[in-house]
Amino acid sequence: MATENKSKITVTSPLLPSLEEFNGMLSQIWDSKWITNNGSFHRQLEKELCEYLKVPYISLFTNGTLPLITSLQALRVTGEVITTPYSFVATTHSLWWNGIKPVFVDVDAKTGNLDPDRIEAAITPKTTAIMPVHVYGTPCDTERIQEIADKYGLKVIYDAAHAFGVEVNGKSVLNAGDVSTLSFHATKVYNTIEGGALVMHDEETKRRIDYLKNFGFASETEVVAPGINSKMDEIRSAYGLLNLRQVDSAIEARRKAAKTYREALRGTEGLTFFDDINGVRHNYSYFPIFIDAEKYGSSRDEVYEKMKEQNVMGRRYFYPLISEFTTYRGLSSASRENLPNAHRIAQSVICLPMHHALTESDLERVINILRK
Repeated sequence: MATENKSKITVTSPLLPSLEEFNGMLSQIWDSKWITNNGSFHRQLEKELCEYLKVPYISLFTNGTLPLITSLQALRVTGEVITTPYSFVATTHSLWWNGIKPVFVDVDAKTGNLDPDRIEAAITPKTTAIMPVHVYGTPCDTERIQEIADKYGLKVIYDAAHAFGVEVNGKSVLNAGDVSTLSFHATKVYNTIEGGALVMHDEETKRRIDYLKNFGFASETEVVAPGINSKMDEIRSAYGLLNLRQVDSAIEARRKAAKTYREALRGTEGLTFFDDINGVRHNYSYFPIFIDAEKYGSSRDEVYEKMKEQNVMGRRYFYPLISEFTTYRGLSSASRENLPNAHRIAQSVICLPMHHALTESDLERVINILRK
């Protein structure tokens, strides 16, 4: 029976800055009349993000998809790129928009990340790059992937949309590969309403990226590349500066929620989840659970619908696989036989509500639905 009297528990909730402080920064923008094109708040946010994320160079974008598209242009990637079917569609859409053929390989059953053991077998003379995803913010096996890339002379572009602030042994996971991309969408741990960024290792690459995101302009009269317009404006930069001040407390609230879920659900037959990894600073961007219908007694979709009946909004994320969508299903690498782990995970996953604003009562409601 539906419980319409109970408030909705959403799967995510945006981190919002103080309205009073934001209004103060808006007043400064209004006074300056400089609302876009590399203003002072934009420059300040790039600087502070470099410091917070422990990366050398960063370039801000208006969303999280355009950094992927632009990175492929900047690195002159062509031909085929090995990537994962278990991600948000923006990952492979960025390849398609650049005229690049995605080649899907299966994921690791324990992490959902691209399986390094499958990458080498998929390399052909047309392969020019690897595009892994740090799924749910869990770091990929970056060392193995880099070894393969070095062996075959491939670029590595990490879709790190979920990996804001994630570190391995004190070092940012964003420094892996040739570049990493971030999403600052409203649903993410850290947001600028809409927004994103590209992380790179050297000043020359940053200069090229900054040209490409501003129509290719190197000066007032010189265009050096066929760029696009994907700059972040001053209003969202100011919003982002304020959110950067409170993101650590939001991550801590998420950590506590994840701890509560794990303590309550551990041992529930047919229900599994990921644990923290030693040496990793997690950001708790998502809390996926996996339902074994035979052992649990209900299918994933039955559990998902039961949650909705109780006004608890989970998300089957990522389902269906990218390889199942019309655009990609004709690719030979998209066959089910090629992607058994990815299909198994996609058919069993539900991401539980996970955000900084969850109360103990909210968590108890979610747990009571799931626990037998």
